[in-house]
Amino acid sequence: MADRFGLEKERLPAPLPEKLNRPCVDVHAHIELVTESAPDAPEVKAILDQAASVGIDRIVQVGYSADQSEWGVKMAHAFPGRVLAAVALHPNEAPVVDDLEAHLARIEKLATDPRVRGIGETGLDFFRTAPELQERQKYSFRRHIALAKNVKKALIIHDRDAHRAVLDTLIEEGAPETTIFHCYSGDAEMARECIDKGYVLSFAGTVTFKNAPALREAVKLVPNELLLVETDSPFLTPAPHRGLMNTPAQIPSILRLIADERDQDLDELCDVISANAERLFGSFA
Repeated sequence: MADRFGLEKERLPAPLPEKLNRPCVDVHAHIELVTESAPDAPEVKAILDQAASVGIDRIVQVGYSADQSEWGVKMAHAFPGRVLAAVALHPNEAPVVDDLEAHLARIEKLATDPRVRGIGETGLDFFRTAPELQERQKYSFRRHIALAKNVKKALIIHDRDAHRAVLDTLIEEGAPETTIFHCYSGDAEMARECIDKGYVLSFAGTVTFKNAPALREAVKLVPNELLLVETDSPFLTPAPHRGLMNTPAQIPSILRLIADERDQDLDELCDVISANAERLFGSFA
């Protein structure tokens, strides 16, 4: 994962933001990349406790490989009420595994677990995947779309430099009832198309970056019921702490920026995100 996804291994943790008045959720994290520990280890609990100390009391742990998805399912079982899981082969993982069908079969088995509430992250990534491997990537994406519909769980999409191809694939295959664009990276025009189709847009720390005015324009357009917030930790630490280690505890910084951009009360925004997470993923209990 580190090599293919550009993770910097040695980073200091970002300072904790001011605590929120209302509890909220990080709907997309990779905790095993924050701490190389067992899924029920004290180090994992410490990350959850740190997030809870600033108001983030629930987390969706998201999959990118068969092995890591299994880790995430075990974490969700270890921390009921606090963690749910999603399972998938990442679009940069699927083209390079030794036996794609075997890895997909493992994901399909994990998808039936009651603590698994999403199929993701899957999708298309034309930035890191070479053109000769993109058909294999598209095949994997289609299989994950079918799986999400079969198990009736949310589809969580990774989309990098592939906006039109992702949208067209969803049209061709038929999007699941709940379709979430993780770390939304499109502009306002794409946001309007997604909103028209009822897709959920989840915004990460990138919305706080100085070079992302298009994201801030897009987040203003999203109706309450189609909005989520995430860290994608340990990646994409929000400003002003880019370059430091991201964890679910950084969600308040993202929420405050979004509330300002939308001219929305922060407490109301926290309640909206919490309600959406519970509606789309089900109870964390």
